[in-house]
Amino acid sequence: MTPGLERSCANDWVVAAPWQTGIQRIEAYFSGEAYAPHRHDTYSIGYTIKGVQSFDYRGARTDSVAGQVIVLHPDEIHTGEAGTEAGFHYRMLYVEPSLVREALGERACALPFLRDAVLTDPLLMQAIHAAFTDMDTSLEAVAIDELTVLLADGLLANDDSARRTTRHLIDFNATNRAKEYLDGNLDQVVQSKELEKVSGLDRYALSRQFRRAFGTSPYRYLTMRRLDQARGDIADGVPLVEAAMRAGFSDQPHMTRQFKAGYGISPGQWQRLVHKN
Repeated sequence: MTPGLERSCANDWVVAAPWQTGIQRIEAYFSGEAYAPHRHDTYSIGYTIKGVQSFDYRGARTDSVAGQVIVLHPDEIHTGEAGTEAGFHYRMLYVEPSLVREALGERACALPFLRDAVLTDPLLMQAIHAAFTDMDTSLEAVAIDELTVLLADGLLANDDSARRTTRHLIDFNATNRAKEYLDGNLDQVVQSKELEKVSGLDRYALSRQFRRAFGTSPYRYLTMRRLDQARGDIADGVPLVEAAMRAGFSDQPHMTRQFKAGYGISPGQWQRLVHKN
């Protein structure tokens, strides 16, 4: 689906992010009955923003309120409707099980299964929330890798029946090679397979080890280095559009959204501040 208003009935609406293989993102508001019984071949992982989201799932009636995470398993029949007359507002990720399986590797013997469809998990909530910071732009490959790892780890952590293996060793040579590659390609769209080739690690192992080594993910590291360059260029008098292109952002609005998320002010505000005198 393309971004924008996808369904409108009275006050109901659905906004879909650009379609991507593996992970889809939607944000929606519904009053009354939203969905008849149906099922997906993906994990449905999201959270309620406002109101009460009610649904039938695995033979039970379940309610979700603001701040709670929802996890529906592939091929499980469920419904969806407003629990009150005020309607409900929510965000949902649809994640292909194969991505979760690949991200877990040898850490689990099977796909995670959560007995409860609604849970309170700040880390899982944070991961989902991060996927919606920029609904107008497709997620970059390294961002999808990071998101998949966080979701897979969050699902596994909430699966009481899972048989796990844990490995916490860091290959610093590999993570340093990935870091150096990112530093040298700020103005390029970096693909996961490039980082795999450079580091010698698969994308999911790299995402975990990079975070342990440097305190952040490869994608976040790349974004912040791009922002550092853009901030410096703007201070040197480079026009905003050109600064965005030089730093590797898809366009000026993309840079603006990331700049505000990283620094708390817009590039235009930064420009006025540094050139005030």
